[in-house]
Amino acid sequence: MVYFMINVSFIQMKKSILIITVITAAMMELIDTSIVNVALSHMSGNLGATLEDTSWVITAYAIANIIIIPMTSFLATKLGRRNYYIGSIIAFTFFSAMCGLAPNIWTLVAFRFLQGMGGGALLSVSQAIVFEVYGKEKSGIASALFGVGVFLGPTIGPTLGGFITENYSWPWIFYINIPIGIAVTVSSLLLVTEPAVKVEPKAVDWWGILLLVIGIGSLQTVLERGETDDWFSANYIIALTATAIFSILMFIWWELTIPNPVIDLRVLKSKSLAVAAILTFVTGVGLFTSVFLTPVLAQRVLGFPPTMTGLTLLPGAILAIFGLLFSATLLKKGVSPLIIIFTGFILFIMFSYKMAGFNLESTPGNLARTLIFRALGLAFLTVPLTALAVSGLEAKDVPQGAALNNMMRQLGGSFGIAIINTYVAHRFGSHRNDLISNISVYNPQATQRVNGLTQYFAGKGASSFDAQHKAMAVIDNGINRQSFLMSYLDAYIFVGLLFLLSMPLLVLVLNRKKQAGPVVLVSDH
Repeated sequence: MVYFMINVSFIQMKKSILIITVITAAMMELIDTSIVNVALSHMSGNLGATLEDTSWVITAYAIANIIIIPMTSFLATKLGRRNYYIGSIIAFTFFSAMCGLAPNIWTLVAFRFLQGMGGGALLSVSQAIVFEVYGKEKSGIASALFGVGVFLGPTIGPTLGGFITENYSWPWIFYINIPIGIAVTVSSLLLVTEPAVKVEPKAVDWWGILLLVIGIGSLQTVLERGETDDWFSANYIIALTATAIFSILMFIWWELTIPNPVIDLRVLKSKSLAVAAILTFVTGVGLFTSVFLTPVLAQRVLGFPPTMTGLTLLPGAILAIFGLLFSATLLKKGVSPLIIIFTGFILFIMFSYKMAGFNLESTPGNLARTLIFRALGLAFLTVPLTALAVSGLEAKDVPQGAALNNMMRQLGGSFGIAIINTYVAHRFGSHRNDLISNISVYNPQATQRVNGLTQYFAGKGASSFDAQHKAMAVIDNGINRQSFLMSYLDAYIFVGLLFLLSMPLLVLVLNRKKQAGPVVLVSDH
C-alpha cells in the first residue's frame, strides 16, 4: 500500500514537472514576442538603425511564427513529436544567443526570424502535451492554465525587458533564454514522450507553404517600408504589392483545391469559425500593437525609464490571471462565449479611449491603471474566442480550426505592428506640420517663447547666433515630442475603432446555442 502511494505520488510529481516544463517553454516563446519592445530605442541607437527598421526585430519573429504554426502537425508526425519539440527548443535557444551577438540590425532580424521558426513548436506542441496530461474530463483546467501562459507571455515581456535593458544591456534580453532553454531541454529529454495515438504523416503541401511565405513576406515588406519609401513611387513597392496579391489569391485557390492543404480553408464554411477568426485577428492587433506602442510612448515621449515602463504593465498582467480563470469558469457554467467576448471588447475600447486622453504630464500610475482595462479585456477574449471558433466544427476539423484561429492571432499582431508603424509615421508628419505652422513672427506667444529662450542661453554665455540657434532647437524638440504624443494617441484611437467596428460581427452568430464549457485554445497536433 505504501509502495502504491509512493508510486502514485512519483507519477503525479513527474506530471507536474512536465506541465511546468512545457508551459515554461511556451511562455519563453511568447515572452520573446514582446521582450524586445522596451529595448527598441537602445537597439536602434546601438546598431545605427532607424526605429522603423528596428521594428523588423518584432515583425520577423511574428512572421516566422505564422509560417511554422500550420506546419507543426506535419513536422511533429514526420520527425516524431519528441524529436521535433526538443529540436525546436535547442534551435530557439541557439538563435537566441546569436541574436545577442548580432553585429548589425539585419543580421539581428535574420536570427530573430530563425528564432521564431524554432519557437513555433513551443506553443502548439506544449499545449497538446498539457491537454494530453489533463485529459478530456479536465479540459477546462487545462484551457485556463495554458491561457495564463498565452496571455502572460507577451504581457510580462516588457517588464522583464525593461529591467534587463536598464540594469544590463539589450543583448541580455536574448541571453536570458540560454539557461532557461538548457533547463527546459534537459527536462524535456527526461519527461516528454511520443503521443499515445500515432498519426501517419500526410504529404506536405510545399506549394501552399511557398505561396504563404511569399504572400505574407511581400505584404509585410510593403506595410513596413511603404511609408519610408513614399509608397508606390518606389518600383519595388509596386512589384511586391503585385506579388503579394497574386501569391495570396493563388494560395487561397490552391488550398481549396488540393486534398491535404497546409491550411484547410474549407473549415471556414463554419460561420462561427469565420467570425471567430476575424475577431481573433482583431484581438491579435490589439494585443501586440498595445504592447508595442505603450513602451515606446512611455520612454520616448513621457520619459519613463525602461524598468518603470515594464512595471506599468505588471498590475494588469496579475489581474489578467484572474480574468482568464473567471472567463473559463463562466464558460464551464454554460455562459455564452458571446457575452464574455462582448465584455472583453468593451473593456479594450475603454482602454483605447482612456489612452487617447493622455498628455505630457501623465504619470506611471496613470498608465498602470489604464493598462488594467487592456489586460482584463484581452483576458476575457482569449479562451471564449477559441470556444466560439470550434463550436460549429465536427470533431475531425477541431484541430485545423483551432490552428487556423491561433494563426490569425499571430497574423493580426504582425500586420497590426506594421500598419501602426506606418500610421504613426504619417500622423507624426501631419501633426508636426500643423504645429510648425504656428511658429512665426505673427504669433506673439511663439515670438515671446523664442525671445525668452534666446535671452536665457545668452545669459549662460552663448553668442547671439548660438543662443538663437539653441532656442530654436528647444522649440523643435518640444514640437517633435508633442507630435509623437499626438500620433501615438491617434494610434490608440485607431485600434479602438477597429475593435468597435468589429463588434457587429457577433450578431452573425447570435443564434448559436450556449456552449457547454471551455475547449482547447490551440491544438495543432
